[in-house]
Parts: sequence; C-alpha cells; structure tokens
Amino acid sequence: MCLDYTVNMSRTEIYFMMADEATRRVVSEIPVLKTNAGPRDRELWVQRLKEEYQSLIRYVENNKNADNDWFRLESNKEGTRWFGKCWYIHDLLKYEFDIEFDIPITYPATAPEIAVPELDGKTAKMYRGGKICLTDHFKPLWARNVPKFGLAHLMALGLGPWLAVEIPDLIQKGVIQHKEKCSQ
Repeated sequence: MCLDYTVNMSRTEIYFMMADEATRRVVSEIPVLKTNAGPRDRELWVQRLKEEYQSLIRYVENNKNADNDWFRLESNKEGTRWFGKCWYIHDLLKYEFDIEFDIPITYPATAPEIAVPELDGKTAKMYRGGKICLTDHFKPLWARNVPKFGLAHLMALGLGPWLAVEIPDLIQKGVIQHKEKCSQ
C-alpha cells in the first residue's frame, strides 16, 4: 500500500518528505520579517529592505557555516529588481545558472517569481521566460506566512528545493550538460 502511494507522488513531494526535518531546521534559523510593506510603501519599504538584507545575510552565513553555499544575490538601488547566480553540485560537478526576479507591486502578499533564463523551455516545471513553477508547494506556504517570509525564505523553500529536484533530472535526461563536458 505505502509503495503505491510513493510511486504516485511527484518528485517534488518525495523531496519535501525526505528533506522535511532538515528544511525545518534551516528555515527556523532564518530571521522572520516584521514590516508588511512593498515597493509602493516608500518609507516602510526601506525598513522592509533592511529586514530582507539582514535575513538574507544570516541565511547565507548559515549556509557557509554548513558548507552549503549555493547562491549570490544583489539588487538594484530600489530593491525592486534582483539578480545573481545559483549553483548545484551533482556528481562533484558544479552547474551554475543566472537567476533574476522582480519584486511584485503587491509584495509581500505576492511572492516573487524566480527566473532561470537559460533553462527556459527545458522542463515542464517552468513558465515562459524561465520562471520556475512554485505554484503547488511554495505559494500556499508563502501565503500563510505573510509578512514573515522574505527573500531568504524564497530561496530556501522555493529555488533550493526546485533545483534539488529538477537539475538532477535534467542532467539524467541529457537536457543540460556540465560546461566542461560541452567544451570537450
């Protein structure tokens, strides 16, 4: 009975089951945000951005201490456009990708949509423009945690699990190859 249930589960659901305790520990160490403000809220947005940066810095520091450093982010001056790199290690090879997202005008009520442009069209778990699909698992979680969740949570509970599920699958299918293998 249990085996049939597992077979019918998606790769993402299996990942979340396996990583549940580890994920909870990691997320519990990310500071929650207090200011409920978006880009239209001017002065409050500045306060929210300070909280976002503090939360991201703590998350990155925790990742480095756990030897799990996997992304870099920076923003424009207004904090409304974010971009950077993320990477995934598979079979001791580092696969690196550009990432980008805009802060929605209704943020934090609406989560940002992360794009990995070079993977556009390479997986069904992606929308046009390379935006990763977070609808089923992440967006309901985000909605229950407004305004406490911020960009560090987006990375930890959105992009991180997506990469862990999709990148090995894309490698196995031959859809993406390591840059060194491509140049040989």
